[in-house]
Amino acid sequence: MRRKDREVIDTMKIKHIISQCTCCRIGFYDNGEVYIVPLNFGYEAKDNTFTFYFHGAKEGRKIELIKKNPIVGFEMDTNYALQGAELACGYSARFQSIIGNGIVSIVSEIKEKRLGLSLIMEHNTEKRDWNFDEKMVNAVAVFKLEVTKISCKEHE
Repeated sequence: MRRKDREVIDTMKIKHIISQCTCCRIGFYDNGEVYIVPLNFGYEAKDNTFTFYFHGAKEGRKIELIKKNPIVGFEMDTNYALQGAELACGYSARFQSIIGNGIVSIVSEIKEKRLGLSLIMEHNTEKRDWNFDEKMVNAVAVFKLEVTKISCKEHE
């Protein structure tokens, strides 16, 4: 990271910033193009390793790309605010952002699908202990992003 003064390395602070984000954008490589998908998410962190969970349709471009090339990039951000100035070059912005890389895969095991859906709901509602019947779980695709590289930056 070029601006080391803006780098966040404390895992608790990174978790807090992630908790404030509402959208994770995943970038897939697709035959010379980058295909970026904004998604709701949930996550868990174990031993400083992050796993993000998402849900969606069981077919479509995203699912095909997961099968074709599971190596992806991701981005999320929060707390953006433009900071004005008298001169154009004096303008700046406050923000917190997370970027990284990882391996994305489709979750097939029912127990882990329920976990992923529960984490998504918890992240978005702050409520735990959701119940998902088998029909509901089977109706959607759940996929996970196992993070291999993560960096966090903030500017206040």
